[in-house]
Amino acid sequence: MLSNVQADVEKINKKFKDIEERRNAIIKGTRDATILCSKAIVSMHAHKKNESIENIEKAKKLLQQFKEMGKDDLQKYLYVAQQEFVEAYCLFSIIENSVIPSMKSLEVSDISYVMGLLDCIGEIKRMIIDKIRLEGTSDINTLFELMDKIYGIIYPLAVYDNLMPGLRRKLDVSRILIENVRAILTEENRRTIMIEKMHEFEKKIKTSEKSKPE
Repeated sequence: MLSNVQADVEKINKKFKDIEERRNAIIKGTRDATILCSKAIVSMHAHKKNESIENIEKAKKLLQQFKEMGKDDLQKYLYVAQQEFVEAYCLFSIIENSVIPSMKSLEVSDISYVMGLLDCIGEIKRMIIDKIRLEGTSDINTLFELMDKIYGIIYPLAVYDNLMPGLRRKLDVSRILIENVRAILTEENRRTIMIEKMHEFEKKIKTSEKSKPE
């Protein structure tokens, strides 16, 4: 009487056992990929290009492996790691002054692509602060414009916050970061103008003193 039930329950048990095993493997593997991406970003800010490339490539291989393992039912467990991968890869592209890669070329989900790009805004801010501290204000306007453009391109997707949970919050954070950088750049410009005027004033005083009769 229960032969059909017994057979079906065994099939269900086998199915869910497979899902559980793949899920555990993906969670552990994507955690490792996330750590590699974080290391790559740290290496980029430390100007260690080779280390960055190595960690990004390792993360890419892991994500490809677990994307296949995730099949159609476990792709959501890849979102966070893919997001970190997008952030790292796009930041590297920006540093190398190359085109930011497409979602297709990175082989990531649409949600991970959008979230990773928004996270990259924070890393661009860090680049700007480091440049001001070490090099002055050269080339920072281009980076600031890039921050603003990434935000502007993604902002229309805010209406889909219910489909991409956390998107509006990330947009709000990105807006705050952009306004913070705008304030910093404004202050730096004022400081530069003030220094230039002081130098001009000093030159005038020196010229005036030289022109006085002895």
